[in-house]
Formats: sequence, structure tokens, C-alpha cells
Amino acid sequence: MTPSTITAQKTLCLNNSVRKRTEAPRFLCPHSSHPKKYKSLTEILQTAQHAVIIDDDDEYGDVVCEECGSGDGGSEMVLCDKCDRGFHIYCLRPIVVRVPTGPWFCSNCSRKKRVRMFPLMQTKIVDFFRIQKGAMEKCGSPKDGRKRRRRSMHLAMCKKRRRLLPFIPTEDPERRLEQMGSLATALTALRMEFSNELTYMPGMAPRSANQAKLERGGMQVLSKEDTETLILCRTMCRRGEWPPLVVVFDSCEGFTVEADRNIKDLTIITEYTGDVDYLKNRENDDGDSMMTLLLSAESSESLVICPDKRGNIARFINGINNHTQEGRKKQNLKCVRYNVDGECHVLLVATRDIAKGERLYYDYNGYEQEYPTQHFV
Repeated sequence: MTPSTITAQKTLCLNNSVRKRTEAPRFLCPHSSHPKKYKSLTEILQTAQHAVIIDDDDEYGDVVCEECGSGDGGSEMVLCDKCDRGFHIYCLRPIVVRVPTGPWFCSNCSRKKRVRMFPLMQTKIVDFFRIQKGAMEKCGSPKDGRKRRRRSMHLAMCKKRRRLLPFIPTEDPERRLEQMGSLATALTALRMEFSNELTYMPGMAPRSANQAKLERGGMQVLSKEDTETLILCRTMCRRGEWPPLVVVFDSCEGFTVEADRNIKDLTIITEYTGDVDYLKNRENDDGDSMMTLLLSAESSESLVICPDKRGNIARFINGINNHTQEGRKKQNLKCVRYNVDGECHVLLVATRDIAKGERLYYDYNGYEQEYPTQHFV
């Protein structure tokens, strides 16, 4: 809530009952069957010497940001619902993308617990990510490795046709556990469940609504070869062969993703997953990670992906500040919507070679140009 939109919703207790301050007064005299007669506003103004009009904003007119000390930029200032202290959304760390429409609490009042690291135990990792039983023991075998390298070489030779490449998982099983543990830690901190595919929940959009043919202007069809590559990536994940990525926590950016080995241009990093819902149902949603899935000519048919309860590592890949040249230079992924066997899917693909330790970024404003990124670091 902003200082200019705060409304009082206090309640009063009267004769063991509760009523709002805005309700009409009840009978206060127990010996009278008639309500007390009140003077009209006209009568009061005729006898009053002068009237004072109080601006509702005056109560918060002197609010300043606790971080920078400035009272400017009131439209981008949020007040804590407990201590009433003000903060610019761009002064908070991590940055808040937009002013929340619901209750919001500062870090001191929210009493956020320290992020607990997910236990690096293979049994717990297998259960959390629902990996096929016994698959992790077979990961990285020489036979599988030769198959994977042979397919990668074939795709690399066909790069002139801009074919997509499968990710190459880390061979060290202990390091893979650490990579997966970092994602499990981030998901657990946000109280999310892992899902590596689009989910269709009761009360939201059904799977039958996800039809690529409804896309306004048409949608790019994923070729047969690239579809096979996508299926290979999905199969590797189900076996516990994970993309070489690690989730880290940054004081400015929050959870973010780094490459844990060198990644080639055109590599499929991940598919963007979460609950599929109609855009019309999420117009007033505070979620800052919704992804466009389908833009239909009929707005009522447009779909979004909502990774607030279920999702994968795509939820933690940050966006660039596309208002500055320095911000645009950081982009190393692109977000592409594809028609895959008649359904809409969103893939994050490397746009250049990515070095180990480099953080992953893409442009959040690939389609509508409506996402507020001007305060991104």
C-alpha cells in the first residue's frame, strides 16, 4: 500500500458487539425507544465559526524512506503494515518490483527466518525432485556419456541451421547433489513445490485451453529435431542428470542462478514451468514471476504461467535492466515461446557462450514491454 491509498478499517466494540466506524449509530439509551436526534451538517455549519478540512494524506505527508531518507517518489514508496515506516521499493534489498496491493511487512517486522540449507542427502534429493528410483546411480556412466557427447556433436555440426543443444550435466555426482540442493533450498524458502512441467490445477485454466493455434499472429513451431532435444533434456532431468546450474542468494537480487560450468550458445537451459491460469484471473496479482504463455486475440483466452506454488529453476533466473546499456549487456539468455505438438511452451535458451560462474539473465519484457525493470541492478 502507498501512503496515498491507506484507508482506516478500525472497529469499535460496543455492548459486546463489533461495528465499523462507518456504520450508522445504534440506540445508545436503554430507556428510550427513539434514537437521539442529530443536527444536520447544514445546521452545524451555520453555527460554526470556521471549518477545517483535513487532507487524508496529511497523516503520511512527512513519511520518508528509511533507507535513503528522502520523502520524494511517494508513488513508489511502500509502508510497513505493522510499524508504518516507509521504504522506496527500489531502496529495498532485494528490490521489490512494484508496490504490493495487499499487506506488506518490512524485514524487521516480518521476522524472516534465516534460509535453511536443504540436506545434501541423496534419498532426500531423490524424493524432493521425484527422480526415478535408481536413476542417479546410473548417471554419468561411460556408455550414457558417449551417447550424450555423440548427440551434442551432431547438433553442434548443424549449428548453421540454428538447432538447439541439450545441456551437458555435471559428471561429478556429489557436485550434482549440491546443485540440486541449492535449488531445493530456494524452493523450500519460498514454500514452493518442484515441478518441471506445466501444471493444470482445479479452478484455473484446463489443459484444453493451452492451444498454440489461438496465439495472435501465430506461434513459432519447434522443429522435430529441437523437439527431440527438448525431450532428451526432460528425460535427463527425470534421471537426475541436472543442468549445470546453482542457485545462490544475493543481498541485492535475492535468489539468482549461476552457471556451474561453461555453457554453449543455443543450449536449452530450462523450460519455464508453473501453474497455468487465465490472464484475466491474475490481473491484480502481486506475483512478480508470471510468464506469458498464450496471447490470444480474445483476451479472455490468454494464458500465463504462475510459479508461485509450483515451479523449477526458471523461477530464480533474474531479468536485466533494459533501460540501461550496461543492463542489456548482461543478457545471456532469451525467452522463447514455442508451439510444441500443438501446445504452448516457454523455453530459456542461451544466446551466447556462458562462462562458469556467470549469472544468468534474460529480458523480462520480450513481448508486452510492461514489466518495471528500471530499478533492477
